[in-house]
Amino acid sequence: LHSDVDKGDGKVKYVLTGEGATSIFTIDENTGDIHATKRLDREAQPYYTLQAQAVDRVTNIPVEPRSEFVVKVQDINDNEPKFLDGPYLAGVPEMSPLGTMVVQVAATDADDPTYGNSARVVYSITHGQPYFSVEPKT
Repeated sequence: LHSDVDKGDGKVKYVLTGEGATSIFTIDENTGDIHATKRLDREAQPYYTLQAQAVDRVTNIPVEPRSEFVVKVQDINDNEPKFLDGPYLAGVPEMSPLGTMVVQVAATDADDPTYGNSARVVYSITHGQPYFSVEPKT
């Protein structure tokens, strides 16, 4: 954050308010640099709304209007898919034709589906080949 009014002579100070100001985010009152002081978790809170303002260091009178901005937390692949109704039990009649559907499972992932592939679920089986196969997408 930087104000055009700030000539670098120390007369301007930067102030930060809003969600997480001082507890999660800090601002260097001299430079306007904003830093996160803790690790952010998108699943706990996907964004923070903050307000910043440049004020006269002596009088605390604003030298510019307050600016509002949103810090959007970008997701990482920190959640594994979870099966909703597991464990699943299924049966298949003896001598069933190839391709008989035995069971359909469903898993979800708490990661952000709009950012990267972190929330994409792909199904596979670890035991049972060649007798069973799985459709990777469904």
